[in-house]
Formats: sequence, C-alpha cells, structure tokens
Amino acid sequence: MIDFTVNGVRHSVDVEPDTPLLWVVREQLGLTGTKFGCGIAQCGACTIHLNGNPIRSCVTPVSAAAGGAVLTIEGLAGDGELHPVQQAWIDHQVPQCGYCQSGQIMSAVALLDNNPAPDDAAINAAMDGNICRCGMYGRIRKAIKSVAGVGQFDPKSGEVQHG
Repeated sequence: MIDFTVNGVRHSVDVEPDTPLLWVVREQLGLTGTKFGCGIAQCGACTIHLNGNPIRSCVTPVSAAAGGAVLTIEGLAGDGELHPVQQAWIDHQVPQCGYCQSGQIMSAVALLDNNPAPDDAAINAAMDGNICRCGMYGRIRKAIKSVAGVGQFDPKSGEVQHG
C-alpha cells in the first residue's frame, strides 16, 4: 500500500511502486482531468504538483508520492470559485481543443506560486515543454500576465496593456 494525499484527501493505493502516478490518479482515483499525452515527459499534458512542485506524472512513479501531497487540476478550485488561473483561461479564451489545458494551467499555477510577477523570459522558461497543438501560446501568455498583474488584457485590441 502506498499512502499519499491528493487534493487534500488521504488515499491508500495497492499498486506496483513503479506504476506511473498518472495512471494511479486517473484509473485508481478517477481523477481524469490530468491527461496522457506522450508518455515520455515531453508534452506537459500530464503535469500535476507533487509537494508543491510541477512534475510530469507520466514518468513519475507512484512511490515518489508516498507520504506526499499531490494537487491535480480538480483540486485547484475551492469554495465554489475557480482558481484565478482557471478563470483567466476562460476570460482569455485560451482553450481550443483543450487537451493540453490542465497541464498548461498546472504549470502556470506553479510559475505564479514561485514568481508572482514573471516577465516573458520567466514565462517562457516555466511553460517550455508544455505543447499546445492548437498554438494558443499568445493567449496563454496573456492569461498568465493578467493573473500576475503584469498587464491588463484589452478585449478590443486583444493585447496586454502594461502600466
């Protein structure tokens, strides 16, 4: 048995210790917001937080979570309110197909938790490796900046206004 907390709820799972955390979260716990993309930690669709750090759950063994705390996309919202990053994704119409969005959001949340006012270089570094096949990178950047307070989104121009 491997014990860990997911979204504030304690769980014990009886799986092989090398089972990818992604499959435990999806199949054992029924939290399907975290997606399988590539299986080799290259696309970011499976990004979740382990002990406050973003990880690629497709290559992280469940044993790494033993005694730890996991946060998935399902755990971001609280008290009937979306997390500010989730709301920014809606406000800036980020999702197209939506497949990568849970991983993108989890990476953005980790960035803003560690750097509340990231510049473009910090956003690029934090989001590098999160692939969006629909190419919504500009909208992702605008959404992150709007939450960070780095700029305000102007719906008429579609640009982030600074200052």
